[in-house]
Amino acid sequence: MSKRKTDVIEGFGERLASLRKAAGFTQVELAAEIGITQRMVTYYEAPAAQPPAHLLPQLAQALGVSTDVLLGLAEPRRPKKVAANRLERRLLEIEKLDPKAKRQITQLLDSFIEGEKLKQQVSSSTRRSASRASSTRAEA
Repeated sequence: MSKRKTDVIEGFGERLASLRKAAGFTQVELAAEIGITQRMVTYYEAPAAQPPAHLLPQLAQALGVSTDVLLGLAEPRRPKKVAANRLERRLLEIEKLDPKAKRQITQLLDSFIEGEKLKQQVSSSTRRSASRASSTRAEA
């Protein structure tokens, strides 16, 4: 086996873990993203890991890098817009949808946000009323 192939195989697990963390994924989240178990991700991040070739494109796409970067054959370029958490990843997916679908999702989100704001206002108002009532009783 050539030195180059040995280097690629030997460094894969550490490189995968580093790229996963840089992309903001936990092992569980990355596993769900590509359809494998968290235990498999842990195994592929081990020092002697040799993941199956059919997973390389899926891993690379989920992490926002090329397979060459994943294998250590190329240096990572300036980071593509990679989401740091689950919500950001969902928002990036929404950006790829057609305008009508984006509008519908935006309306749904607006409704949800307004509902949460109303709940907070009611809760705050209730606390203030209770506070006033207890201070009035204390004065009497």
